[in-house]
Amino acid sequence: MLDATTRSGGTATASPPAAATELAVAGPPAPLAPPTPAGFAARCTRALLSPWSRLSLLVALLAGAATTVLLFEPQRLLANGWPPQVGGAMAALVFAVAYGLCTVAFVPRPLLNLAAGALFGSQFGIGSAIAGTVLGAGIAFGLGRMLGQDALRPLLRGRWLKAADGQLSRHGFRSMLAARLFPGVPFWAANYCAAVSRMGYIPFLLATALGSIPNTAAYVVAGARASTPTSPAFLIAMACIALPALAGAVVAWRKRHHLRGRP
Repeated sequence: MLDATTRSGGTATASPPAAATELAVAGPPAPLAPPTPAGFAARCTRALLSPWSRLSLLVALLAGAATTVLLFEPQRLLANGWPPQVGGAMAALVFAVAYGLCTVAFVPRPLLNLAAGALFGSQFGIGSAIAGTVLGAGIAFGLGRMLGQDALRPLLRGRWLKAADGQLSRHGFRSMLAARLFPGVPFWAANYCAAVSRMGYIPFLLATALGSIPNTAAYVVAGARASTPTSPAFLIAMACIALPALAGAVVAWRKRHHLRGRP
């Protein structure tokens, strides 16, 4: 049986009750989901990992290490000696680890080298001091490279800074070997300058290990023979300390025009 629309020849359209039924089936629109905090978390992450945030973390770590050393007073080992519970090769190994951590905290290496000689003698003292030197240099280089390089490299605008950075970046092994062989550049300063430059990690460690042997051995022998200051070994050690320092001063004076950027 035809309905009224068909009989009148018109086009069939949905009746109002049918439209109401469809709306009822569809239901009200779903509420919008609240905005996720992903954008805020990403901004916080970028801020925490920014170059200046990492540099601030490096400064805080170094300040904390230096404060710890001042409170602990490692120089007491020279007066009280090494704890008797740890002896032999194990004591030298523990001292090497402590040596490396102390150099990161700006403890002067000559003092640590003298302590190595006084505590362990020449043989164990030299090995422990060299191992601690390489360990401390590697830690400082890694910290400076990860936390300080990105923030400090844009600040290398001065003539002297650019010259030093170029020398370390292009001739890393040779430059670091010279810095280790000839005293004058503080150990920690050489570590962080190399970290800010584009020097490779392996050349830095090799140059540190090789270049530190003569000066470190001289200090260790002097510490081991400090009780006999007139002995030939002590006098030779003191000469090996003084002569490289004098040679380094002369070379730095003659090569000063390179740092000034002159042709």
